[in-house]
Amino acid sequence: MEQQQDLQKRLLLALVLSFAVFVLFDMFMPKPAKVADSNGTKTELAKQQTPSTVSNQTPTALSSTKSTTSALPASSSNAPITTTKALTTVTSDKFIYTIDDIGRIAQVKLLEDKYRYEGKELELFNPNWVKPLEIRFADTKLNSEALKTPYSTSSSNINLNSDKKSVTLTQRLSSTTVTKIITFYKDGHYDLDIKISSPEQYFITTGQRPDADHSRYMVVSGAMVRKSNGTTKIIEDGDAEGSPTFPNAKFTASFDRYYTTILYNFQKPINVSYITTPEENALIFVQGEQDLKLHGYIGPKEYNTLYAINPELTEAIEYGWFTFISKPLFKVLHWLDTHIGNWGWSIIILTLLIKLLLFPLSYKGMMSMQKLKDLAPKMKEIKEKYKDDSQKMNMKMMELYKRHGANPMGGCLPMLLQIPVFFALYRVFLNAVELQGAPWTLWITDLSQQDPYFVLPILMGASMWFQQKITPNTMTDPMQQKIFQWLPVVMTMFFLTFPAGLVLYWLVNNIFTIAQQYVINSAYEKHKALEKMKNRKK
Repeated sequence: MEQQQDLQKRLLLALVLSFAVFVLFDMFMPKPAKVADSNGTKTELAKQQTPSTVSNQTPTALSSTKSTTSALPASSSNAPITTTKALTTVTSDKFIYTIDDIGRIAQVKLLEDKYRYEGKELELFNPNWVKPLEIRFADTKLNSEALKTPYSTSSSNINLNSDKKSVTLTQRLSSTTVTKIITFYKDGHYDLDIKISSPEQYFITTGQRPDADHSRYMVVSGAMVRKSNGTTKIIEDGDAEGSPTFPNAKFTASFDRYYTTILYNFQKPINVSYITTPEENALIFVQGEQDLKLHGYIGPKEYNTLYAINPELTEAIEYGWFTFISKPLFKVLHWLDTHIGNWGWSIIILTLLIKLLLFPLSYKGMMSMQKLKDLAPKMKEIKEKYKDDSQKMNMKMMELYKRHGANPMGGCLPMLLQIPVFFALYRVFLNAVELQGAPWTLWITDLSQQDPYFVLPILMGASMWFQQKITPNTMTDPMQQKIFQWLPVVMTMFFLTFPAGLVLYWLVNNIFTIAQQYVINSAYEKHKALEKMKNRKK
C-alpha cells in the first residue's frame, strides 16, 4: 500500500513534469533558421533547397495502374526559382492566385484581415521553393526544355465575381504540346485538366508545403497521402526517406500549421510518390496521364471549407500524435461554435462538458484523497510501529483502508484520463485555423494569439494556487512539496506567451475544479458528520 501511495504521488508529479517538458519542447526547440537574401526573400540557412537540388535526384520507379514502370524525372535542368512575369492573376474577395510563365501557381495571397501578418496580406509560399502544378518529365531532355519554355495564356486577369472561371495555359515543346485548363472556384479549390499531345511520361507536384507559419511552436508540418484503404500516411518534415510510392491514393497534400496545398481525385485513384529533399522533407508528385483530370485546393485548413468541397478532405487537418483524440474534440468545439457563435464561449462550454463527463471518477478520487488525509496520523503510527516488518505494515494498511473505505489509487484514474485529453486540446488550440482572428470578449480579440495584457495567464496562476490550498495534500516528501508550491508561478510564466484560447481553457478548467473541490469537501464533511452520529448511537 505504501508503494501505491508513492505511485500516486509520482503519477501526479509525472503529469506536471511531462506537461512542462512538452511545453518547453514546443516553445524552445528551434526551427531551421531563416535569413533574408539579397532580394528580400527568405531562404533556409542550413541546406537551402531550390528546384535544382530536387531535380538532380533519381527516385525509385512508380508503378502505374497499367503495370508499366515510370521513373520520376532525374533532370540536370533547373526550373527558375522565381519569375518576374506573372502570366495570369486570379482574384477573388478572399485570395489572389499568381500563375507564372512556367505554368505554376507561384503565389497565393490571402486577403482576409484575420490572416494578416505584420500588417501585410499573408503570402503562403516561399518564393525559393518548388511551386504547385510544376510538371516534371521523365525524359531528361524534354524536362530541361519544359522548365525553360514559357506558357501562353487565354487570360491575363481573372476576377472571380461569379462562382467559377477557367484559364487555358499552353506550352509548345519540340515533341509535344502541354495544355492546362484550370477552373478556379471562390472557395479556393480548382479543377485541373492536363492534356499532352503525344504520349510522354510526366509527373505533377503539389509543390513544397506552404511557408506561412511564423510561430515559435513545433507544430506538425510536412506531407501526407490519403490511401485507398482510408488510412493516412504522414511524412513530417525531417522524416522523409527514399522515394516510396503510394498507388491508388485518394489525395495528397503538403501542409504547415494552418495551410495546405492538395491534389485529389475521389472518382479515379491517383498514383503518388515523393522524393526526399536534402533537408529530408518530402516533395510530392502525382503520376500524369495523356489526359489527366485532377482537383486541387490551396488555402487555410478550415473545416467548413474542406467539408463543403468533399468531407474526406477534412482528413487533411492534422494534429500530430493526438489526432485520434483531437479530431472528435474539435468537432464538438466546432458544433458548439455553430450554435453559440463565439469560439471563446465554446471553449468554456467544452471544458464544462469534459469536467461533467469525468466527474464520477473525479468524485471518487477526491473522496479517497479526503479520507487519506484524515487517515494520515494513523498511517504514520502503523509505519512507525511496523517499520521493521514491511509485510505486516502493508497488511495493517490494507485493513485500515478497507475499514474506512479509502482507496490510495482512487485519484490516479482521473489524472490518467486527463493527460491525453489535455494534450489533445493543446494541439487543437495550436492547429485550428478557425481560432485565427476569433475574438472572445473585451480585450481578447484573437484566441490564437497571446493575451496582450497577460490577464488570463495571471488569473490562471492565481486559480492554480487557490486550487492547491483547498485540495487535500498527502505528500510527505519535502522536494515534491516545494515543486508543487512553486508550480503556479512556473506555469504562469509558461502561459504568458501561449495562445489565449489555450490559457482560457486551462483557467476555466481550474475554476471548475475549484467548484468541484468545494462540492466534494462539503459532501465529505456531511459524510463525516453522519459517521460521527452513527458512532455515538452505538
